[in-house]
Amino acid sequence: MGKDIEYQFETKAIHAGYEPKNHQDSLTSPIYQTSTFTFSTLEQGAKRFAGDEDGYIYSRLSNPTVSGLEERLAQLEEGEAALAFGSGMAAVSAALIGLTKANDHILCSRGIYGCTFGLLQMMKDKYHIDHHFSDLASEEEILQGIQANTKIIYIETPINPTMKVIDLAQIVRVAKRKEIMVIVDNTFSTPYLQKPITLGCDLVIHSATKYIGGHGDVVAGILVGQQKVITNLKKTVQKDVGGIISPFDAWLLLRGIKTLAVRMDRHCENAKKLVTKLKSHPKIRAVYYPGDKDHPDYEIMKKQMKKGGALLSFEIEGTYEDAAKVVNKLKLIPIAVSLGDAETLIQHPASMTHAVIPEDVRQEMGISNELLRLSVGLEAWEDLWEDLKQALD
Repeated sequence: MGKDIEYQFETKAIHAGYEPKNHQDSLTSPIYQTSTFTFSTLEQGAKRFAGDEDGYIYSRLSNPTVSGLEERLAQLEEGEAALAFGSGMAAVSAALIGLTKANDHILCSRGIYGCTFGLLQMMKDKYHIDHHFSDLASEEEILQGIQANTKIIYIETPINPTMKVIDLAQIVRVAKRKEIMVIVDNTFSTPYLQKPITLGCDLVIHSATKYIGGHGDVVAGILVGQQKVITNLKKTVQKDVGGIISPFDAWLLLRGIKTLAVRMDRHCENAKKLVTKLKSHPKIRAVYYPGDKDHPDYEIMKKQMKKGGALLSFEIEGTYEDAAKVVNKLKLIPIAVSLGDAETLIQHPASMTHAVIPEDVRQEMGISNELLRLSVGLEAWEDLWEDLKQALD
């Protein structure tokens, strides 16, 4: 792929980070399914361990298939470097643990993935790394949440599962003045819809299990950011904790990324059509979708996202039992907690992905017992709506 040409996203998703001539002219990236690599001489091995010579040593440290994945994601996110992990939570853990120390503080968006919440609580209990949640809706509110020991502002946007959108440019303006690192979980948007690094954020996280892979057959995570930050995390927390990705899983992601743009267009198109239908149904109390003009954060979404995404949440008019009845009556749409697959998936956040969060905190986050989250897939939207409609009726 020519280095002197700035290719479009769709082209980079297929070609970035891979040169066939460097891999026996194989059209697709080979899977380097090896745990270790040989050295020509003892001196060469010593130079590689010392960092004086480039080259592979051991697949926990680096692997050609994984390196290709990292290069492709770095280019797509427009970051300097990337680091691949065995799961999204391995990536989250590496960032939050690797970039803080005892008695530091993390300011978080109000509403985060349940396991991220659990990790933050563990860090507080075991390592005295404190955290607080904020709506982060204004500069004043951001400043109120910042403490003298705040090292990171950690954001999900759109927020899971309430679909609230955080104004990243506003966060960056405040964070830069205070010399605080901004980390964004970009899983819901993918680099196709949103590029936090181009807005000034420092580090981007993906659960690559979701849209990056796109087919529900791999668990993985990605960090993208400045070279010095990524190198530091690679040499410390990834090497020593060991939450690495396998070469085969990296290969699956490389395959999935090739169709990312095409898939996201269809995901978003289906989501918008379902939102229109859901909003008009009498059994629906509210629909939350950033691409909806009635969404309170619609203008922020337009400013920093290409489209509204493929995740939406809606509240059933009634009780938890009514919500359960709707879910259990679905015939086509599976009940499952992931997202970003070809299949449309539905889940109940309060009892599933966010069950670890105390109920009073969930309510503050806007996660009611009647709230359902829909990951809109690639099926014909008419079939999806007929399934939702018969369950609601």
